[in-house]
This record gives sequence, structure tokens and C-alpha cells, in this order.
Amino acid sequence: MNLNTAETAASNDLSILVISLLKGVLYQENDTSLWQALIQLQARVRDHIAVLGLELVFDEAEGYAFLRARPEVEEESGKLPRLVARRPLSFPVSLLLALLRKKMAEFDASGDATRLILSRDEIVELVRVFLPESSNEAKLIDQIETHLNKIVELGFLRRLKANAAPQGHFLQGAVNAKNGANFEVRRILKAFVDAQWLADFDARLAAYQAQLNGDTPEDNDA
Repeated sequence: MNLNTAETAASNDLSILVISLLKGVLYQENDTSLWQALIQLQARVRDHIAVLGLELVFDEAEGYAFLRARPEVEEESGKLPRLVARRPLSFPVSLLLALLRKKMAEFDASGDATRLILSRDEIVELVRVFLPESSNEAKLIDQIETHLNKIVELGFLRRLKANAAPQGHFLQGAVNAKNGANFEVRRILKAFVDAQWLADFDARLAAYQAQLNGDTPEDNDA
């Protein structure tokens, strides 16, 4: 392969990478060849997207990469159009994300496996304590299912088919979930709910519970 051919191939890979990242999160497990190209071309990707007011968040160890607005561009957001839009999150979705992030921290501390997988029933039990008491169990589960669908859409959860994960990757209880609905908590959640946020977790949950018991919640941004 001569230099011109190699440069053309690199330019093509660069274009594919930037377009893919503008569309959403890039996961190593979904496209290993594109991931390898990102490892080799990340400096060029950073230079290319910088002129668009974006920066690359690249976690090689966790296997994900995505784009976000540079902090200085965030401050001038009134002057520049957004390429990466903020997504308004309902209060219940924000609560679920916080609980899942806390669960991930506990899971990582145990060091038993690399993939955190929960059954729908386990997730329902996580959030139930922070919701007003209800005699309509079916309605409660339907509401939580709606919020879970939103989190799947955002890319923080992945719905799994029954018995989809290798043995040993499930938490206790997920294997025997009666309804067969299991979810993998994606590692990228760590990039959106950071350590500082998690340090204030108990205080935030107290405020959340007060809101759920009467006050009108305010929307949050992702």
C-alpha cells in the first residue's frame, strides 16, 4: 500500500468515525474495527471536531466513546447552535439513573464480574422505596417499564433476551426473573453520573423522596 492509498484509507476512516460519533455513542463491542480505527486516529478526530465546538470523551478501558460540547462552548451556547443537544429528563428517569449508578458503584467494588445485569423485578425494588405507596401494582410496574424504555433509548441500559448473558455475569436474582426481562447497565452511565454527583447521593435522594411525596419535580438535563 503506497502513501496516497494509506492516506485515503485513513481519511475515509476519519469520516466514518466522525459521522458515527455525531450519531451517538460508539461502543467497542459493537464494531471492533471502527474502534481500532478510533484508537489510531483519535488525535485527528479531536482536531476535526474541535472546529465544531465539540470534544471527544474516549474511555478505552470501558469501551465507549462519545462527543460533547466543550465547556467554553457551553458558556457561549446562546451564540452558537448546538450539535449535541441536551435531553430533558423527567424526574423518575433521573431517579432511576441515580439508583443504577449507585448500584454500579457497589457492583464495581465487589469485583465479581464486569457486566452489571439486573432483572426488571430488581429494578422495581430499587425504586419502590422512593415512590408513594400504591395499591395498584400493575400500574406501578407499567410506569417503571415506561421509564426503563426511556433509559434504554438514551443508551444507559440494554434490554437482554432471556439467558443472553454468559454464566456468572448476572447478579443474584436476575437468572430466575419470572418475566425474563433483564437489563445490562451500560458502563457509559459512569461518564454522565460522575463521582462528585454520587458523593451527594444520599442528600439528593432525600430531596427526591420529598418531591415524590408531594412537590412538583423539575426536569433535569442529561
